[in-house]
Amino acid sequence: MGRYLDRIDSPRDLKGLSTSELVELAGECRSAIIESVGVTGGHMGSNLAVVEATIALHYVFDAPRDKIVFDVSHQCYTHKMLTGRKAAFTDPAHFGECSGFTNPQESPYDIFRCGHTSQGVSLALGLAKARDLLGQSHNVVCVLGDGALSGGEAFEGLDNAAVVGTNLIVVFNDNEMSIAPNSGGIYEGLRELRESGGTSERNVFRDLGLDYRYVEEGNDVGALVSAFSEVKDIDHPVVVHIHTLKGKGMPWAEQNKEASHSVASAAERTSREVADTYQQITRDFMSIKMAADPTVLAINAGAPGGVGLTPEFRALSGEQFVDTGITEPHAVAFAAGCARGGAKPVFYVMATFLQRAYDQLMLELALNRCPATILVFGAGFYDIDATHSGTTDLVTTGNVPGLTCLAPATRQEYLAMLDWSIDQTERPVVIRVPEKVLEGEGACGFDAARPGGWHLVRPGGRICILSIGATVEMALQVADLLDERDGIRPTVVEALNYSSFDEPLLDSLEAGHDIVVTLEPGILCGGFGEKVCRYFGASHLRVLCYGGRKEFLDRVPTEEFFHIYHFTPADIVSDIESLEV
Repeated sequence: MGRYLDRIDSPRDLKGLSTSELVELAGECRSAIIESVGVTGGHMGSNLAVVEATIALHYVFDAPRDKIVFDVSHQCYTHKMLTGRKAAFTDPAHFGECSGFTNPQESPYDIFRCGHTSQGVSLALGLAKARDLLGQSHNVVCVLGDGALSGGEAFEGLDNAAVVGTNLIVVFNDNEMSIAPNSGGIYEGLRELRESGGTSERNVFRDLGLDYRYVEEGNDVGALVSAFSEVKDIDHPVVVHIHTLKGKGMPWAEQNKEASHSVASAAERTSREVADTYQQITRDFMSIKMAADPTVLAINAGAPGGVGLTPEFRALSGEQFVDTGITEPHAVAFAAGCARGGAKPVFYVMATFLQRAYDQLMLELALNRCPATILVFGAGFYDIDATHSGTTDLVTTGNVPGLTCLAPATRQEYLAMLDWSIDQTERPVVIRVPEKVLEGEGACGFDAARPGGWHLVRPGGRICILSIGATVEMALQVADLLDERDGIRPTVVEALNYSSFDEPLLDSLEAGHDIVVTLEPGILCGGFGEKVCRYFGASHLRVLCYGGRKEFLDRVPTEEFFHIYHFTPADIVSDIESLEV
C-alpha cells in the first residue's frame, strides 16, 4: 500500500507528519490513483493534479468539523483515501467500491453529492450562512476548478460571497484545463495572473470584491500548507488561486490532458469497437454536411470527448465549431440565437447535462420555435454514478411544448432524422442518440414528410408492443417469444417521435388487439407509457407499461436493474401470459 498511506485512516493521522513525509505520502496517493483508475476507469488527470492540495487541506483544516466542498467532485480520490476509504484505491479486491464523486452516504467527510460543475461556491456559501445563524465558528472551504469558472453559477456564487462578511475560503485549482482546453475570455486573464505571479491588475476575483492570494507551486505541499494556514479562520471571503499540473506524475496524462481527464476501465478498453459507434457515425455525417453547407454549426458545452467531438474534428471544423465552455444554459440559448439568425446549429450534449438548461430549452428554444438540433447522448439506463444518470430525459424533453423529440432505433433512422432536422426551418428538434448501433429490420421507418409518424415494424394481432428507440430490439425479442411459446404474432410498433402521438396508427390498434405493451428506456412516472394509458383509457385495450422507477440509480449493473424493473423479454412475456391472452 505504502509506507505512509498505510498509516492514514483519517485526517488526524496527517497532523504529526513532517513536510518531507507529506511529500512521500503524495507520491503513494498518486501511485494508487494511477493503478486503481487504470483498472476501474475514472477521472485520472484531474485527481493527479490535486493530490498535494488535498493533503494540505486535510493537514491544515479539521474536517469534518471544518467543511470542505468539492465543486464537481470528480477530483476527490485523494480526499477519499485520507478519510477512511483507501482500500477502494489500494486493494485490487476493493477497487471501484467507492463512488467517483463525493457521497455523504459513504462518509461524514463528504458534504454533498456533486457530479456536475460550478455549484461549489453556492453550496459552500450556504453552509457558511447556516454556520453563522447557528453561532458556530468552523471554516468552510470550497475546492473550485477543472473548468468550473466557465459556468455561470460559479460567478453567481462568487458575486454573492463578496458581500457576505464571513469566513469562506475558495481554493481555485487552476490546471490550465477544463475537461478539454479552456474556452472563454476569462482564461486569458487567468493566464496573466499566472504569468505575473498573481499581481496582474486583470483579476476577476478582486474585481468582484474578494480577497485574493496566489500560489504558483500548486503541487508543492509545503507551499500549500503555508498558504492554507494563513487563511485558516479568516473572517472574510478569500480566494486562494493555486497553479497545478493536470495529470501530474503520469507522463502520458501530462502530455494528453484531455484524453486523461476521464479514462475507460481496462475491460472497456479491451472490448471497445472504435469504428462502430454513434460518435463516429455522427462525426462522419457532420463532416460531410458541414463541408457542403458553411451555415451548419457544431456546438459543445462541457465534455467534447463524451459526445465524439475529437480534437481532430474540432480542428478541421474551424469556425463551424464552437466550444462555449461548461455552459449548457448559454449553449442552448446560443443555439437558439444562431438558428434565428439563419444558421443551422447542432448542439451535442449528454442527457445528464441537458437538464442544467431546462429553462432555456423551454423558453429561448421551444417557445420561440428556433430550428436548432440537440443531440442527446448517454440517455437511458447505464451503469453510472447517480450524479450522471440520464434516465429522466424522455420526461423532461418529451413534455416541452413545441419541441419535437425523436428516438431512432437504427443507424438509418438516426441519419435520416439528423439530415432532416438540420435543414428544416420550422421547429427545434431533440434526437435521442442510441448507444448500440443497430441496422434495423426492414426499411428506415422515419419519413421526413411525417416527422410525427411512427413505424409499423411488424404487423400482427391481439397484442401490440410499442417501443421507443433501441427498445425495439427488446420488442422483437418479446414478439418472437410470444410466437414461439403461445403462437401469437404481435404487432410491433416503433414510436419514432415521443413528444407526440401517431393517432391514426394508435386508433387502428383498437380493432384486432386486446393488449398494448409499452417499452421505454427511462422512468415511467410522467413518461411515454402513462400517456398511452391515458389515450386508451376509455377503450377496451389493456396497457402494460415497462420502464424505470422514479429514483436515482447509482452504479447499478445494467442487467441487474433490468431485472429489478421486471423489464426483460421473459418477464414481459410472463406478465402477458398471466392475463390469459
